[in-house]
Amino acid sequence: MHGLYNFVRGPLAWVAFILFFCGILYRLISMLLLARKKDNVVFDHFSLYYGLRSILHWIIPFANTNSRARPVFTVVTFAFHICLVLTPIFLLAHVILWDESFNISWWSLSDSVADIMAIIVVIGCGYFLWRRVTQPEVKFVTFASDYVILAIVAAPFITGFLAYHQWFGYKFWLILHILAGEVMLVAIPFTRLAHMIYSPFTRAYMGSELGGVRHVKDW
Repeated sequence: MHGLYNFVRGPLAWVAFILFFCGILYRLISMLLLARKKDNVVFDHFSLYYGLRSILHWIIPFANTNSRARPVFTVVTFAFHICLVLTPIFLLAHVILWDESFNISWWSLSDSVADIMAIIVVIGCGYFLWRRVTQPEVKFVTFASDYVILAIVAAPFITGFLAYHQWFGYKFWLILHILAGEVMLVAIPFTRLAHMIYSPFTRAYMGSELGGVRHVKDW
């Protein structure tokens, strides 16, 4: 068990981070090259002002008409994404690992707050699963891979929660937690999770097109 722990925390972690960063770089370069080849007008009409204006309106809860029309979805989505991003970055155990490995540290969340945020992520995954099963407009565009993605996202938070509370074997859940985190890192550039890479560019383009060219709001 100790040897497996050292492997997943050492060599396998480096492989996951390399694939993650190289995958993101590949996606960004591919997107820019494809846009240049297929839709060069994207670059001609791009406006930093209108792009940032659009992004700002869409990252503020209830600042746009669409979010106000679906309040429950909006609350769950914002809470889910905030906790999804901030929990692994500011979790005390993760900050300690960065400090031990690279002598880099920063402010961290309390364990109780991190617990709540992890639970919010898992509940959010359950809510999105429920929507994909029960809502016809969502079910229509759902594929088997979408259920796998939800499991990939939930797994690091479930296993991390169990490992921290040392339920049913600490080392076992810790190893699974590290593996689940590495699977998620690798999956981000190569699955629908890549929307976290594309969404700022998509929103900026839409803001530039509608605000700078058509002179209308996109929210």
